[in-house]
Amino acid sequence: MTDLDDVADEQLPTSADLETSGGSAPGQGSQDPAPTASTGRKRPDPGLLIASFVIACGVILIVWGFFTAITGDEGVDRPEQIESISPVENAVQVLQQEGIAVDLTFGYEAVLIIDGIELVTTNTGRLEAEPGQQLEFPATAIFDPGNSIISFSPSDDAAITEWSEGRHQARVVYWKLEEGRGNARSYNWSFEVV
Repeated sequence: MTDLDDVADEQLPTSADLETSGGSAPGQGSQDPAPTASTGRKRPDPGLLIASFVIACGVILIVWGFFTAITGDEGVDRPEQIESISPVENAVQVLQQEGIAVDLTFGYEAVLIIDGIELVTTNTGRLEAEPGQQLEFPATAIFDPGNSIISFSPSDDAAITEWSEGRHQARVVYWKLEEGRGNARSYNWSFEVV
């Protein structure tokens, strides 16, 4: 053996040395045993916990927003006899030639009042026509009793030729056919023309 080998052999601990020193090499002192399931866990990173909390809160807010959002006709307190209105309440980009339509439940009749002017109404159920003849409607509000829809479109011959820019007030006065206009109710809304 060489002198180098003798030095190397002296520095390496033997198995007997490890048993007497409690499992640590000479000069290193005693070390804690490796962590196991019974001795404890590593602490979580605080930055990771905060980021996880923020993401979880964001997901909860998005889900809450989807379930509580009011869209379409849900946010409008409209009488049950009126199924739909066009343009909708508080519409802000109505075109000057756009028409107005109110869809009522079956069995109702109606008239339209726009900016304080009651429009003459033509009831299509009372028009006389030959079979196969195409009907020509006057430039008035048209009430279709088969669908319970009253509509009006501005035209050159109508009381309103086009919508002027600005806010317009609309009112539908409606009643049950068998009760007559004496028991009529009304609904008001407005829209903005651009």
